[in-house]
Amino acid sequence: MRSTHGRLLKPYCLLPVAILALASPDPTAAQQRPRARDLGITPGVLQPGPLNAITDVAGVRVGHTTITRGDSVRTGVTAILPHAGNLFFDRVPAALHVGNGFGKLIGVTQLVELGELETPILLTCTLCVWKAADAMAAYLLEQPGMETVRSINPVVGETNDGYALNSIRSRPVFPADIRQALASATAGPVVEGSVGAGTGTVAFGWKGGIGTSSRRTAAADSGWTVGVLVQSNFGGDLQILGVPVGRALGRTGVRSRPDPQRPGGSIMMVVATDAPLSDRNLRRLAARAMMGLGKTGSIASNGSGDYVIAFSTHPDVRRDPRRLRHTLPELANDATSDLFQATVEATEEAVYNSLFAATTVTSSNGAVEAIPVNEVVRILRGHRAIR
Repeated sequence: MRSTHGRLLKPYCLLPVAILALASPDPTAAQQRPRARDLGITPGVLQPGPLNAITDVAGVRVGHTTITRGDSVRTGVTAILPHAGNLFFDRVPAALHVGNGFGKLIGVTQLVELGELETPILLTCTLCVWKAADAMAAYLLEQPGMETVRSINPVVGETNDGYALNSIRSRPVFPADIRQALASATAGPVVEGSVGAGTGTVAFGWKGGIGTSSRRTAAADSGWTVGVLVQSNFGGDLQILGVPVGRALGRTGVRSRPDPQRPGGSIMMVVATDAPLSDRNLRRLAARAMMGLGKTGSIASNGSGDYVIAFSTHPDVRRDPRRLRHTLPELANDATSDLFQATVEATEEAVYNSLFAATTVTSSNGAVEAIPVNEVVRILRGHRAIR
């Protein structure tokens, strides 16, 4: 099924979320699979936002392009937009944390040097990052107000979905796919699982994908939201709420090769918050996502690209490059601990959601099954981790 070619979408044209799922192998499956919280799996003590998604952070939008072509292409693109304005002239503070640097993450040297994000974040497959960056740059340079811009820094992350499902050497992402993901981004519920950049991924030997979660904090003078979105495609010893679920299952869902996925692969994690943080404290926030990842059984192995990009959407800390001076309020160091906890909890749950929401995907290369939800629930109940 061809999901992205044909008439190009106009810039900033918004598509209903329901349309985004039509390109998946099963148009309704992404909505029918349970999320972790539906099963009683509630990591941590903080409460999620109303959507339990990165889009609980005001202004953040997410768009997917799911690419299923012929019998061998199973990949896609996911776009994360920090706000609805022109990011180039209304930049958000941002930071990077590298858990393990085996990856092809584009645009982060400038992000680290300047501590700001001037484009959306794209996620896709490993051999398509350069094509995605080029297509996003072209798309953004066409937007109103960008006529005199002569430099732009697209940020594109990836995981390698060529392990079991995608013919990655064909580099099957095209400009129309990038434009659709960017133009269709919405602020509502985020479709999870085998969609967008998670279409062909594998996690812990089961179908991985896109997952998201959020947490709210409460302070004496204010409350803040932290949202996390992950593209899971890594191995390890799956643990849920501290229970060794992977070992208890005693098998994997990979049907394309005789050997299960080794503890390699990659994960991209994007952390958003509405708290007024500088890039310095966003770097500290990003580092906490690795703690949440560790709770799920990852060890950030040698062959794994484990990256976290964190940004703040608070209007008062945004940066206009045309100004020579900025006066930016930010939270004090002593006010960050609750945000750290929110990041750990939301990251852990986002990984679980990427597994539970994912559907079985097949291609000419083989098949990767969705994790068996009923068995997982039985194991967790047997350990009294859930009721």
